[in-house]
Amino acid sequence: MMWKLIGQPLLLSLQVTLFASFLILVIGLGLGVFLARKHFPGQIFISTLLNLPLVLPPSVVGYFLLLALGRGSPIKEWFGIDLLFTWQAGAIASTVVALPLMVESTRAAIANVNPELEAAARTLGSKEPEVLWQITLPLAYRGILAGFGLSVARGLGEFGATLMVAGSIPGRTQTLPLAIYDAVQMQRYGLANVMVLMMTTIAFALLWWVRHLESRQPQSQITVNPDESNRRYSETTAQL
Repeated sequence: MMWKLIGQPLLLSLQVTLFASFLILVIGLGLGVFLARKHFPGQIFISTLLNLPLVLPPSVVGYFLLLALGRGSPIKEWFGIDLLFTWQAGAIASTVVALPLMVESTRAAIANVNPELEAAARTLGSKEPEVLWQITLPLAYRGILAGFGLSVARGLGEFGATLMVAGSIPGRTQTLPLAIYDAVQMQRYGLANVMVLMMTTIAFALLWWVRHLESRQPQSQITVNPDESNRRYSETTAQL
């Protein structure tokens, strides 16, 4: 009976996290590359806006999502898509709160790639997409994967914003964190203990994987000085 009560929210949590992870990977990688490579007016404003979910209370993030997905929003009124109180709304909430970790890790990892290597590839005739795919991303992949792992862990444990937009409907939207809250409210501490242990184990495994990636990062890549890299890049391009 206990495992039946745990299995449903566990599977739903994995489903929500899998969908959110895909969105985080695609959107976060794209934004991280864009912010690392492009400089434009208002960049600091955009970067600050993207990081807001890290510092705002989950209830505030959930309220913004209610406005974005609920009645009167373009998604509902123009396209007729009603996502509130569905598992997809929970996946969107997990994506929004975890996305800043992926964006910032990707931006930092790409900014630390030695620009001399990218410049050398360009002199050999590589186009920008080829430089990104064959030089930049392979050199920055550990930082990107570390950010992705942190984002998945954050998305898996999302509670407040998910509760605001998806509710806690058993079998439909009740993920493992929401099931733990309900179990504590009903004083079913044995059930809560098992689910808490499962969440802790999964989170520990993800964080351990992230630390393992960081420990394997080449020292030359970790200690690279951006100012020194920019100076050497300017010298290289001037010589070319």
